[in-house]
Amino acid sequence: MNAELQRLIEDSNNIVFFGGAGVSTESGIPDFRSVDGLYNQQYKYPPETIISHSFFMRNPEEFYRFYKHKMLFLDAKPNAAHLALAALEGAGKIKAVVTQNIDGLHQAAGSRNVFELHGSVHRNYCMNCGKFYGLEFIVNSEGVPRCSCGGIVKPDVVLYEEGLDAHVLENAAAAITRADMLIVGGTSLGVYPAAGLADYYHGRRLVLINRTPTPLDRRSDLILRGNIGEVLGSSDK
Repeated sequence: MNAELQRLIEDSNNIVFFGGAGVSTESGIPDFRSVDGLYNQQYKYPPETIISHSFFMRNPEEFYRFYKHKMLFLDAKPNAAHLALAALEGAGKIKAVVTQNIDGLHQAAGSRNVFELHGSVHRNYCMNCGKFYGLEFIVNSEGVPRCSCGGIVKPDVVLYEEGLDAHVLENAAAAITRADMLIVGGTSLGVYPAAGLADYYHGRRLVLINRTPTPLDRRSDLILRGNIGEVLGSSDK
C-alpha cells in the first residue's frame, strides 16, 4: 500500500469509503459508462431507456430480458478492494461503506455497515403485496417474475426517473459528515445526487483512488491513480 495512504489510515479511526463502478470492474462487472460497458453494446432499445421506471412499467418483459442478461453477474466474486475494505472494517478503522453499486459484493466480502445508494439486485419485492424475493427467484423465473399473489416482482434497484431512498441517503451523508477520513474510489463522480455526497466531508484526510481525473481532484489531500484493487489490496494485513 502507498506509504502516505497507510499513514493516513493508521492516524484515523472513523474512515468512510465511498465507491462506484470501478470497485466492481475488477470482479468482472462492466462499468455502464466505460468504453466496453453496457452503454456501448447493441440492444433493441438504448440501455438508459430500458432501465427507466416508465419503461419497466410499460414493458416489463423487455426490461427483464435485458436485466437478466446484462445486469446480473452471478459468478462475480469480491476482489482485492472489497476484501481490503472489509478487513479495515474488521480492524475498527472503516465505519461505513457507501456504494453506488448494486451487486452486493461488499457484503459478500464481509463488510457489514454498507449504504447501497442505488439498491441491490439481491432484494426484490412484489409491487402488489410487498412480499420479498431473493435473487435466485428472479434468475429462475421465466419471463416477468410474479409473486404468489400474481403481482409483478420488481428489483430493489434505483431505475432512471426514480429517486434515491431518502433514509439511505441521509444515513450515508451523516456517516460522511462524521468521518475523520474519506476514501473515494472507483468513481468518476459524475452521477448525481450520489456524487454530491462527497461534499458532506469537510475533513483534512480526503483520499481519491481512480484511474482518471475527477471533479474532486482539486480538494483531495492524496490522489492515487490506478485500479483500486491493486491500490488497496497490496497492503500487508
